Amino acid sequence: MRYLLFIFLLIKCFSSGAQKINSGFQLAIHKASSPIHIDGEMNEPTWDNAAVADDFFMVLPMDTSRAKVKTAVRMTYDAENIYIIATCYLNQPGPYMVESLRRDFTFGKNDNFIFFIDPFDDRTNGFTFGANAAGAQWDGTLYSGGSADLNWDNKWVSVVKNYPDKWIFEAAIPFKSIRYKKGITTWGINFSRLDIRVAEKSSWTPVPRQFPTASLAYTGNLIWDEAPPEAGANISVIPYVLGALTKDYETNIKTVYRKDIGADAKIAVTSSLNLDLTVNPDFSQVEVDKQVTNLDRFELFFPEKRQFFLENADLFANFGYTNIRPFFSRRIGLGVPILYGMRLSGSLDKNWRIGLMDMQTKRVGSAGLPAQNFSVLALQRRVFARSNIRLMIVNKQSVNYQPGKDSTKPVYSQYNRNVGLEYNLASANNRLTGKAMLIKAFNAGKNSGEMVHAANLQYTDKKWVIAWQHEYVGKNFTAEVGYVPRNNYIKINPQLGYLFFPAKGKVLSHGPFATSTYYFNKDFHQTDNETIFLYKFNFRNQALLDAWAGHDYVELLRPFDPTNSGKDTMARGTLHRWNAYGLDYISKPQKLFTWAFSTRYGGYYAHGSRLNLTADLGYRFQPYVNITLSTSYNYISLPQPWANTYFWLIGPRIDVTVSNKLFFTAFVQYNNQQKNINVNTRFQWRYKPASDFFIVYTDNYYTDPLYVRNRALVLKFTYWWNM
Repeated sequence: MRYLLFIFLLIKCFSSGAQKINSGFQLAIHKASSPIHIDGEMNEPTWDNAAVADDFFMVLPMDTSRAKVKTAVRMTYDAENIYIIATCYLNQPGPYMVESLRRDFTFGKNDNFIFFIDPFDDRTNGFTFGANAAGAQWDGTLYSGGSADLNWDNKWVSVVKNYPDKWIFEAAIPFKSIRYKKGITTWGINFSRLDIRVAEKSSWTPVPRQFPTASLAYTGNLIWDEAPPEAGANISVIPYVLGALTKDYETNIKTVYRKDIGADAKIAVTSSLNLDLTVNPDFSQVEVDKQVTNLDRFELFFPEKRQFFLENADLFANFGYTNIRPFFSRRIGLGVPILYGMRLSGSLDKNWRIGLMDMQTKRVGSAGLPAQNFSVLALQRRVFARSNIRLMIVNKQSVNYQPGKDSTKPVYSQYNRNVGLEYNLASANNRLTGKAMLIKAFNAGKNSGEMVHAANLQYTDKKWVIAWQHEYVGKNFTAEVGYVPRNNYIKINPQLGYLFFPAKGKVLSHGPFATSTYYFNKDFHQTDNETIFLYKFNFRNQALLDAWAGHDYVELLRPFDPTNSGKDTMARGTLHRWNAYGLDYISKPQKLFTWAFSTRYGGYYAHGSRLNLTADLGYRFQPYVNITLSTSYNYISLPQPWANTYFWLIGPRIDVTVSNKLFFTAFVQYNNQQKNINVNTRFQWRYKPASDFFIVYTDNYYTDPLYVRNRALVLKFTYWWNM
């Protein structure tokens, strides 16, 4: 309670009564006086009379002047769409710099224009749209004051047209594709431009260089001449049909043929509240996870990519911390078919947001797994300038199940429930952020009632980063629908960083950063510590370099194989200490050939040593082909019985984008730790906005000898139908 009181006092000091920083930046939007044709040409009369947002501010490399490259933005609307046209001028004629025409491109590797809308003007949640200079689209949701989730995908159209002295982005965003509150005539808005050739990022409103231009704390105001029109009846049905075949060569089972149909539906309960329904969902077109060499003692985290779970995902997924998540949607349908599900999410008004989800999975008789129901309630209340209080209840329930009734099958829990409350602090200027939370677990059996408490506070300005975080996770705390890879610990993590800014030279900024993470048991006996001292260099051409040194201490809490490859284990309670050093570099993005490397050398468990070399190489034949190669090499030297072990992880990838509607990706992953070679190819034709045809082919092979393990081919057709 002392921590909560401390956070509350800070909130009063920094948040109460705070006024929007850039409220003086206003762009008027008027109803279109003529039809708008999306063609990248500013030739309609409406654009001649539209208000202009120009004279942008430089954000990077420095935030002390106006932008060198000029950008001018105009907006209008009609009964169905919001229209935007951005003229991105060039300082000198020459080729633009892009990776490819791939959707949701990497921001820092593409000349681009993107914009951010905050339809509630709450400086916390919103949407982002844009394109790179070749026309590849970018869209996503904004949460936590300016973090972007680009997995969100919706229906809108855009065109980019290139001229000798400029490129023009023009788009139409349907009112039905976003969520907003009826009657509000002031939205938060900002526009961002990145020109890689001159290494400049700029923004319509001034944004401090330590924050992304997506920071909703620094938006200006979009002033409507009248309240935006209601979206009207807003029901979309997205059916799919699928044909697939799979062959498992390991078990020598005959080829399995699959025919399937299913559908999603989106129903706008209000203009700001959406109901999503799904029946027999399928996610076979989702790209495979990027593998890593796993030398960790705990479960690894892989992000959610399934579209159904992504809109307003922050309401569900962002409760907690990186390694304390009471809800993690990938727990639903993990190797088990989902029968149906629903999700109600969005804003009730400017202060209240709600998320309600219910999913039902099938029974798997061969494994004794019962049908299970997953339900989540998230309720969020805005307080002060940009902070909020959030309640979450997560329930996993086995349906018609008696544990242990069949002694030949594994035993599953009858239920697991988590109830949590958290306070998210965000000051008006975004310099002070933090969180304090409590979670309690309820299980069937004697281990019910374990708790989690955690809190953090961070101060960030142009030069300083000062942060503190602590966590407590009870011994028997369980979150079966969450991601909590470790329990029974107390964690303390202070951080401190500082940047110097030379007046001239190739180095834009440089400075030290230190962080130390301590783990204790409930008696405050130390079990782990990792301390890292780092010195970083940020170059004016956008290249990055850092050098670091670290110290590790580990007391094993359970037997552990330090190679994670099925060899012998080290005993519980053994102590291990080592030092390590490293260097990381990312090249400037202006070249067609880009590269990055990371090195690590030092001690390891049992007085051993570990060398890690990682490299990422990329070459683009812009805008149609982007080739990348990611490789990681680990050499581990340990006493017997482990001796010397090496791991290779090699992942070449090719993206071919014939247009911004036609994509082909081939991705190979060779992982000798898992003794597997994975080949994943995906063809996507976006024949209409948000409607796709997919062909996905996947192979898995043994590494030695090279022998096919299994393969699959999927053809899938989806159609977005607005009723």
